[in-house]
Amino acid sequence: MGKRKAFTLLEVLISIALLGIILPALYESVDMLRDSNAQLFKYVEKSKEVSKVTETLYLDILSSDGNLSIKKDDFTRLCIEQTRNSLYALPTAKVCWVVLKKDHSLLRIEGNGYTLPLREDDRVETDLVMKNIELFDIYYRKDKILVLLQQSKKEPVSFLIQGVSKPKKKKKKKHKKKPKKKKIRSKEHNRTNPSDQNVTKPPGGNAKKLSH
Repeated sequence: MGKRKAFTLLEVLISIALLGIILPALYESVDMLRDSNAQLFKYVEKSKEVSKVTETLYLDILSSDGNLSIKKDDFTRLCIEQTRNSLYALPTAKVCWVVLKKDHSLLRIEGNGYTLPLREDDRVETDLVMKNIELFDIYYRKDKILVLLQQSKKEPVSFLIQGVSKPKKKKKKKHKKKPKKKKIRSKEHNRTNPSDQNVTKPPGGNAKKLSH
């Protein structure tokens, strides 16, 4: 076998030039791949955040007694008076979902016996669950609840819950009027008073009634 010839200087220069063309393209592709992975990771994290929020809200409503109040004034809010879905190991909890008008943040407030706006002595747990809220709307008809939720520059999320009935209002019992007792006249009252009749006493005998 013959000896293998070494690379010539021209071949080495050509290979270096080719590497100089190929390597920058490889670096760009690696950077693009890193950026795409980072964006994908952010998207997955945000989708997880949205799914976690919607799941929590779904369970709050589904586990409730149906006593929901929806108000839209200075800040939109949904209050669930009693739910078994507690994030802080409470047997039952009052949960309010509130959108702050100032920075459009969605808060979840959990506790018992509190009112909105909160007082200094109210013991509650408050979680900031989502930012940049453009839409938070809830419709409650009969046993159906429709929830609409949307962040800024994001696709809206909606879900429907069935089978949550409003609590029935207790009817006030009407008091039956007691029947009036009829006055029973005594026999003595029905007797005629002798003084009301004209009587004369004969000279030697008993009194006799005079006929009119």
